[in-house]
Amino acid sequence: MAVGKNKRLTKGGKKGAKKKIVDPFSKKDWYDVKAPAMFNIRNLGKTLVTRTQGTRIASDGLKGRVFEVSLADLQNDEVAFRKFKLITEDVQGKNCLTNFHGMDLTRDKMCSMVKKWQTMIEAHVDVKTTDGYLLRLFCVGFTKKRTNQIRKTSYAQHQQVRQIRKKMMEIMTREVQTNDLKEVVNKLKYTIHHWMAHLYLVNQNPVHCHCQPSLIFFFLFFVYTYS
Repeated sequence: MAVGKNKRLTKGGKKGAKKKIVDPFSKKDWYDVKAPAMFNIRNLGKTLVTRTQGTRIASDGLKGRVFEVSLADLQNDEVAFRKFKLITEDVQGKNCLTNFHGMDLTRDKMCSMVKKWQTMIEAHVDVKTTDGYLLRLFCVGFTKKRTNQIRKTSYAQHQQVRQIRKKMMEIMTREVQTNDLKEVVNKLKYTIHHWMAHLYLVNQNPVHCHCQPSLIFFFLFFVYTYS
């Protein structure tokens, strides 16, 4: 060490110097997010990504990015309690092309349907579509009072719950494995719009249960794709 040299002053540069402020958005680009053709509204919005620098490609940071969109925004409708998940599969120019990745309900809607004096029945299956997509479907059913029922409760027995759950799994498997992904999503969109007026499953036929005449079931679906 040289005589008279202060090591603390030279180590960190000039004392009291301010760090240069750089706007992080100056290194990023905007991309348009496009929904699949099965929906009425294709333009979902925009997303950010750091532009290409060296070996770091911007499109690699966009692929696999998941967007959660309300069905009301996709269909220009008022049904806002259903959420679709769309995943980016390809980037063309400044457009992010997405595909169906999952479907879910909003928490407030789901909580409003869970009530006392009824039985909740849950089922899930893993089914592969005709075009090779593997779907995991979660189905939830609730018992309901029939018209002019006097009894306060509408509980189902354990044997009835097992039979109904088995039937739910059979219907989900049959309706998914005979269609491709686009047809499955279109069926779900149809039932989403009409389930309050009529009690529908994934297909367009009403669900009837013959286990007990006083029980009526309606089903909600949560669909996820995975590889």
